[in-house]
Amino acid sequence: MIYLDNNATTKLDPRVLDAMMPFLTDNFANAASTHPFGVSASDAVKQSRQQIADLLGCETHELIFTSGATEAINLAIKGVAESYSPKGKHIITVQTEHKAVLDVCAYLEKRGYDVTYLPVQPDGLLDLAIVKAAIRPDTILVSVMLVNNETGVIQPIEQIADIAHEAGALFMTDATQAVGKLPINVDNLNIDLLAFSGHKFYGPKGVGGLFVRQRRPNKVKLEAILHGGGHERGLRSGTLNVPGIVGLGKAAELARLEMAGASETAPADRQRAGASETRKVASLRGEIETELLTIPGTRINGSLTNRLYNTTNIYFENCDSDALIMGLEGIAVSNGSACTAASIDPSHVLLAMGLNETEAFSCLRFSLGRFNTEADVVATVAAIKGVVEELRALV
Repeated sequence: MIYLDNNATTKLDPRVLDAMMPFLTDNFANAASTHPFGVSASDAVKQSRQQIADLLGCETHELIFTSGATEAINLAIKGVAESYSPKGKHIITVQTEHKAVLDVCAYLEKRGYDVTYLPVQPDGLLDLAIVKAAIRPDTILVSVMLVNNETGVIQPIEQIADIAHEAGALFMTDATQAVGKLPINVDNLNIDLLAFSGHKFYGPKGVGGLFVRQRRPNKVKLEAILHGGGHERGLRSGTLNVPGIVGLGKAAELARLEMAGASETAPADRQRAGASETRKVASLRGEIETELLTIPGTRINGSLTNRLYNTTNIYFENCDSDALIMGLEGIAVSNGSACTAASIDPSHVLLAMGLNETEAFSCLRFSLGRFNTEADVVATVAAIKGVVEELRALV
């Protein structure tokens, strides 16, 4: 299997598995137990919390562990809606957000909240003037994805956060596709709430987290959506997933030490390795684009300058994306978000960027990662060229 769907999920790094194994076998205690066995598990959770705080530039008490980014997003948006409704019931988000954000907003609309869904430009980027114009006195939250999962487009969230804060609103970002791939400091970016998931950066599935700012000037108050024991400062009750949290922490530590542009305190050899990995992935992505764009009737969807180095979304004229995927035996690529893979509707992201339905049904997303090779790219390019030729011969 050639795997080029790393935005859907990544392979577990063997070093992460090694860190998790003791907590899947002998050290199986409940981290909330007060006996020495439980205290040992609790200490492992504390270490992981510190590893993640170091990655995001926050304090350990500002992190809430969840089952993943979807739960974190639900806790953030619903929690803000409940806590800040006396100020107002207006929320701003973007048409190209992940369904985890859009579906929560739709749920709140049924309960009397007013949601503004901002349009994007053809390159997928927001117009800051439109953001500013959408702010109202009763706006309580602005939620903008840092990196789009389908196109890799990176939004200017620091400037958007400033606009939100000037109006007295909170700023949240779904950073699921960014954490572990791009250097993030929540203070430098003025973020109040940030959701992430471990399996997007070589950690385990079923674990993620939410950064909730607890320092002035924007100390965030949330209402819990899960009750029953008061875990995680009362915001997320339930027995902690210790093996998953340990794996999440290890993945965060590896990202901090090894990704390009990460911590300046990382050892020089780790910094070089991280820069090398980023260059390799970016180079492989560039090679895919260069080769596939030689096919007539192809183009890249989204900004060419403001996007993540591992992602490309390419339109293939007169080629149904499902037919393309079926023809690529042994090669895993995507025609959109994995969370909407069962949907028969065209990508809402591509439609918001101005593609028509036929065009939106003719696009593939390639998302590369740590374990991809030059051989993967060569084989994929050859296979796609062959399938495109076959499909177009049928038109």
